[in-house]
Amino acid sequence: MLFTHFGVSGPIILSGSAHLVRYKNIEEKLKTKSIILNIDLKPALSEEKLDERLIRDFEEFKNKQFKNSLNKLLPQTMIPVIIEKSGIYENKKVNEITKQERKKLVQLLKNFQLEIKGFRPIEEAIITSGGICIKEISPKTMQSKKVKGLYFAGEIIDVDAYTGGFNLQIAYSTGYTAGILQED
Repeated sequence: MLFTHFGVSGPIILSGSAHLVRYKNIEEKLKTKSIILNIDLKPALSEEKLDERLIRDFEEFKNKQFKNSLNKLLPQTMIPVIIEKSGIYENKKVNEITKQERKKLVQLLKNFQLEIKGFRPIEEAIITSGGICIKEISPKTMQSKKVKGLYFAGEIIDVDAYTGGFNLQIAYSTGYTAGILQED
């Protein structure tokens, strides 16, 4: 997953969005109903281990300001966001942070929430869904069942898969099938 200037992206987001767009009128629903993305920013650590990590880091940086104590834990660009969402004053000395504030920080890191407000424009699409229904295509030849001599391949067909090369494989395989078998 990647944090971008417009929100989030990356393979997990692309796969997740494929599920979201299948909901009828999702764009309209987003205007009235929130969809929340819950992100575990430290999935390798349990809450207990993350709290222990924070205690160690806070001990090491006890005389520093909170804003300067998260460098080992988070990427630089995430620090201001986490500080704002934590509610801990950025210039507060680390040794003044309460146990309750630290626990709230752990919860924030383990359950970072973003509201999904919409999708990127179709012009930026990486994978599309929709197209010619597979029931209207012969899978052995990729020929239309309705129009003799008309063949389909790739994203013109209503198939899509998770990111990771699957869509490319669909395009290659259907293109091969449509092309190679029609040499006579």
